[in-house]
Amino acid sequence: MGDRLFRPFFFEQGARRFSTFFRKSSIKPKPMNESNPWQILDAKQVYDNNWIQVTEYDVINPGGGKGIYGKVHFKNLAVGVIVLDDEMNTYLVGQFRFPLNEYSWEIPEGGGALDVEPLESAKRELLEETGLKANSWQMILKMHLSNSVSDELAILYLARGLEQHEAMPEDTEQLVIRKLAFEEAWQMVQAGKITDSMSVAAIQQVKLMIMGGKIADGWQTTTGYST
Repeated sequence: MGDRLFRPFFFEQGARRFSTFFRKSSIKPKPMNESNPWQILDAKQVYDNNWIQVTEYDVINPGGGKGIYGKVHFKNLAVGVIVLDDEMNTYLVGQFRFPLNEYSWEIPEGGGALDVEPLESAKRELLEETGLKANSWQMILKMHLSNSVSDELAILYLARGLEQHEAMPEDTEQLVIRKLAFEEAWQMVQAGKITDSMSVAAIQQVKLMIMGGKIADGWQTTTGYST
């Protein structure tokens, strides 16, 4: 009996002392510092083509040590478009991705020149890959796709008020277009059947917008869109 009474008392006292120590301790959170702690000593270009440039930097890292850092610079902006029709269907593009050596289902997406408005590039990609044009466009996300090694920036749009025209895929592409319920596409994300980062982010964002009442059946009821 005494031992059972002693142990709760012991742990309670220990917890109080532990809490008191940290309240009185000089350990305090450091103020946020968003300045660049990296120092570049030298840089050399190791690869370059029409789409990317790879640079190797000699650096002093934030810990004060010397090392190297490889950076992939993308010469185009990444754009992606998730579409919804009046019945809450969407369109996915299927293609074999060379770097992954795997087949991939994705939203319509591609690259846009840096000197072209991202929305115009998104409209071009949607038409080329699916033959669709949209009357309503809303930017829903900006994201860096792999910020530990590259500076690639992606801008994602929601497109509604759809009109079907003729697709014009590039000569290098072999695409399959699939129309399906948006909910099915979201389930594909949950099941790991869609792994492309732009597609995952766009589908999850639209799901949150639907749950928040920002998207309803019929594109005219969408609020907050911009063209």
